[in-house]
Amino acid sequence: MRDTLLIALYAFAGAAATGVAGAAALRLIRRRSLTASLAVVAAVGVVAMLAGTLAVAWAMFLSPHDLTVVTTVVAMAAVVSLATALLLGRWVVARSRALTAAARSFGDGGSFAVPVGPTTAELDSLTRELASTSARLAESRDRERALETSRRELVAWISHDLRTPLAGLRAMSEALEDGVAADPGRYLRQIRTEVERLNDMVGDLFELSRIHAGTLPLTPARMSLYDLVGDALAGADPLAREHGVRLVGHPVEAVPVEVDGKEMSRVLGNLLVNAIRRTPADGTVAVTAESGPDGVVVSVTDGCGGIPEEDLPRVFDTGWRGTHARTPPAGAGLGLAIVRGIVEAHRGRATVRNIPGGCRFEVTLPTAP
Repeated sequence: MRDTLLIALYAFAGAAATGVAGAAALRLIRRRSLTASLAVVAAVGVVAMLAGTLAVAWAMFLSPHDLTVVTTVVAMAAVVSLATALLLGRWVVARSRALTAAARSFGDGGSFAVPVGPTTAELDSLTRELASTSARLAESRDRERALETSRRELVAWISHDLRTPLAGLRAMSEALEDGVAADPGRYLRQIRTEVERLNDMVGDLFELSRIHAGTLPLTPARMSLYDLVGDALAGADPLAREHGVRLVGHPVEAVPVEVDGKEMSRVLGNLLVNAIRRTPADGTVAVTAESGPDGVVVSVTDGCGGIPEEDLPRVFDTGWRGTHARTPPAGAGLGLAIVRGIVEAHRGRATVRNIPGGCRFEVTLPTAP
């Protein structure tokens, strides 16, 4: 028993010395290739065995013949271990370099191509994470391009829509100044109308800037959805009569909601004005409001004939008006963008879908507690 303990002690001392030397070597080459680290680890294992054997032989527990046999076996094991470590290291480094090249490609704006061939579990996990990151970056780049396109279109359309009334105001003011206006009162009324249009456009731009900046002030209050829809219908009735469009508000449930009354009235007003202007004469614009599984749903249905499927995802984009919405009364294409911004500020969502003969805009709001 005593001899066994001594053998274990001498073997541990020799192996521990080798382990300390191996740890120091790993620290020195920690910034080098993984192949070198694997070679050191394999060498430490074999040399630790050899050091323990030599320590035991030095203590006279092994005969010279046995020491020669053990040393030969350990030397062969060292050759095989080092060769295996080098092969493994070169394989892992090759996979790592392929992964680095693939990561560099999507970092430069391309797409991430998963390297082919088997790999370790850790590298495989890293590959999946890089593929997910690449997909998110691609989506972000697409959103950024869409926003940039939307901004350019908005600037172009706003410039066009501002130039038209300004040119009219200039011509009418010059006619009044030169005294050549046949009916000055009519000119003054037209000037007032154009100024109101410009004021509405500037107001929409200011509202949209506050929404995008996240500084839209909200003062939520508990109110009845029935009253909110009723006020919006009353406000849109003159425009509906002017266009020969029927307004229908049924069914509208008297469910409570907790919203900013002024901003939500603007949402319903924008949806109604948009629906009335897109619905032909003798058409119908219907408003419904009811409780649903996801909250309170307010829908505005028009008779516009439907929106092209490829344009549906862009309906709420800033500045989007569609190819048929180029006449001045169509506005600057900010109304629906403002609708989405205000609804999302209330933790709701705004959607649109086609129905037979028209389309339906739906606003979903959280139910009041």
